[in-house]
Amino acid sequence: MTTESPRWFKSSYSENGGACVEVATNLTSSRGIVPVRDSTSPAGPVLNVAVGSFTSFVAGVRADEFGAV
Repeated sequence: MTTESPRWFKSSYSENGGACVEVATNLTSSRGIVPVRDSTSPAGPVLNVAVGSFTSFVAGVRADEFGAV
C-alpha cells in the first residue's frame, strides 16, 4: 500500500482570479489516478480521475473539442 501524498499544482495559465483547479500527477504510476480539486477549497472534496480518462480529457481540451465556455 502506498502512502504517498498528492503534490498539487495549478496550470501556468491559471491567472484568472483564483477560479482554478489543481491536479496531482505524482500518483499516476502508483495509483493509476489523477486527483483533481478546487484551488479555492483545498480541504474540500477531491475527484480521483482514472489516468486514461484524464489523458483523453486533456487531449480534447487541446483539440478544442469542447468549445468556449
